[in-house]
Amino acid sequence: MSRRLEVELTSKQDDGTYTWRAVGAKQPKGSLDGSLLYEGANVGDVVRADADFAVDGVFITAVLAPKAKRTEPQKLEILGSGRDEPAVTTQLVGKRGRDGGRDDRGGRGTRGRGDGRGRPDGRGRPDGRGDGKGRSRNDRPRRERTPAPARPKAKRLRARRTHRDAVLNALPEIQRPLARVVLRDGVSGLRALIEAQNKVARAAAQPEIPPKMLEAVGEHLLPRLRAAEWRDNAEGALAGISEIDLRDIRKVVVAAENGAKDDESRALAQQLKDGLSARVEAEHGKWLSELNSLVNEGRTVRALRQSSRPPKAGAPLPADLATRLSDAASASMTADTMPERWGTVLDAVAYSPVRQQVKPQALPSKVTDELLATVKKLSKRVPHIAALFAPAAPAAPIPAPPKPAAIPPPPKPDSVPSEVSADAPAAQHDATSAPLAEEE
Repeated sequence: MSRRLEVELTSKQDDGTYTWRAVGAKQPKGSLDGSLLYEGANVGDVVRADADFAVDGVFITAVLAPKAKRTEPQKLEILGSGRDEPAVTTQLVGKRGRDGGRDDRGGRGTRGRGDGRGRPDGRGRPDGRGDGKGRSRNDRPRRERTPAPARPKAKRLRARRTHRDAVLNALPEIQRPLARVVLRDGVSGLRALIEAQNKVARAAAQPEIPPKMLEAVGEHLLPRLRAAEWRDNAEGALAGISEIDLRDIRKVVVAAENGAKDDESRALAQQLKDGLSARVEAEHGKWLSELNSLVNEGRTVRALRQSSRPPKAGAPLPADLATRLSDAASASMTADTMPERWGTVLDAVAYSPVRQQVKPQALPSKVTDELLATVKKLSKRVPHIAALFAPAAPAAPIPAPPKPAAIPPPPKPDSVPSEVSADAPAAQHDATSAPLAEEE
């Protein structure tokens, strides 16, 4: 299959052939028959050619002559009418009349407007779009709001593979695929891959792969591969210690415990730790300076969010800065604050180091469902603020007094048994009359 190339003629041979090479590159190159060239071809010309790529080289089959230079097009002369007329014409629109109709010049009426074009006292709108005080909208001072400059994203670590490739190339050819799998997925990934292949082999009634032997080889190769990979990352992190993201550098420093196996790697790890400490100190000072500026400018929400991302983990805020930040946050949570703004400040407070010191001045005058949902979501981080939204607990009900027990009716005389003695009616009368007396 032929392809079209741009080639440069490099030299002319005695037998009439020309040598060539691809434009801007050393390869491919070769020779072509001079009969394929156009008339006037010289060494150094860049031409387009059709070439066939074969196993033993590239062969030029046709050469296209370069395009001729474009000549200046012939211009046409515009004569015109010969009259001297202005280049720009204007046509005035007539004023409006008092009756709402068109005036003599075809314009619509003003419908009762005075000299001030709409106001009889003359304080009209000069351009028809003023504020009623003789000022145009264009004359009003405009409030310029400059957006906050976006923080540049830190550069991520992109390490080379010098040491890793050296370890892979030193392995036997049969072990390299196994080493790549172990380096990418670990021994557990190798075990899962072997199990998947054995499942396919069992379905096809073929012999299975012995997993124990391959896992032993993978476990033997993994420490060397991890050490080489760590050294590539460490050299890349050290080369960009002043601009690479601190999270990537910390990962490399933590991994040095398992990756630095020899004296040279340990020295590299110590050098990387020292560079990380210096970088963190510089970033922390810059962070404090920016946080002070945000508090001074009254950008409370931005300052609260900035305070939650310190470069040095565990470093407390200075006491004066923490007091100023908590006071600014408390002053931003008042009854006049809109519910959306109140919720935004609360969300920023919940993740800041001063969340326990912030005490809102008052709840918003209108509590919306969205604000209540925000308070509920953040209640565990700011319980003292969430308690302000909790409704008062209802008073416990007073228990009702117990009802008196019912008095059983006295038995009838007919139900008295015959064995009762003569003094029984008296005793019975006394027994039945006692409760009646107590009731009275």
